[in-house]
Amino acid sequence: MNFRGNRITRRDAISAVAGSALAVAIANRADADVHETIKLKTKGGDIELRPIKHATVLLSFKGKNYIIDPAQLPADANLPKADAILVTHEHGDHCDPSAVASLKKDGTVILANPRAGEILKAGVIVKNGETASVMDVKVEAVPAYNVVRSQYHPKGRDNGYILNVGGKRIYFAGDTENIPEMRNVKNIHIAFLPINLPYTMPPAEAAEAAKIIKPKMLIPYHQGPANPQEVADAL
Repeated sequence: MNFRGNRITRRDAISAVAGSALAVAIANRADADVHETIKLKTKGGDIELRPIKHATVLLSFKGKNYIIDPAQLPADANLPKADAILVTHEHGDHCDPSAVASLKKDGTVILANPRAGEILKAGVIVKNGETASVMDVKVEAVPAYNVVRSQYHPKGRDNGYILNVGGKRIYFAGDTENIPEMRNVKNIHIAFLPINLPYTMPPAEAAEAAKIIKPKMLIPYHQGPANPQEVADAL
């Protein structure tokens, strides 16, 4: 979904894929600043996910607000102060010190990969393959890198994150292509996969990644000029 000025509506957001449990959330192209909240029930309480812009997503659970990759935020984003901020890597559309400063409060936990952690003076550093507990959420740092366009995101540097929230697993892929390690990404309820060339992967490749991961819902994000409908068509 292209979060900049676009909205997701229930009328045209969910496209079921025949013969599978996968659904694809597709943003319409209307100019609007309203983003629908995606709700997911768990035994521990409801999860609310609100896409904000580009790769920025707000996740709320048990009264706590977790913000993933806050960067270059729109003036009218109206985001709450963050209890935790998770940053995948140091590029400015993911790691934005001014955005982080605007969202911090006393006690905010900042979790990041090593380089972004240096920039943000993060309290929790995680590398590929490591885990961390942030309040009521378990975070797994998984690989995110380019195979074809490795000059943008080399292997071993950046993170994707799997958040285990109330027993539901939510995958924020970060900036990545369809990498072999995605075969180890399992039991995902919602997957956010990027579709922005040349920095990540094209829609057809994201669709192939989704076939490997098999999430219950797929949300194309980090769009750039790409059309997320192409992901649904490829599936």
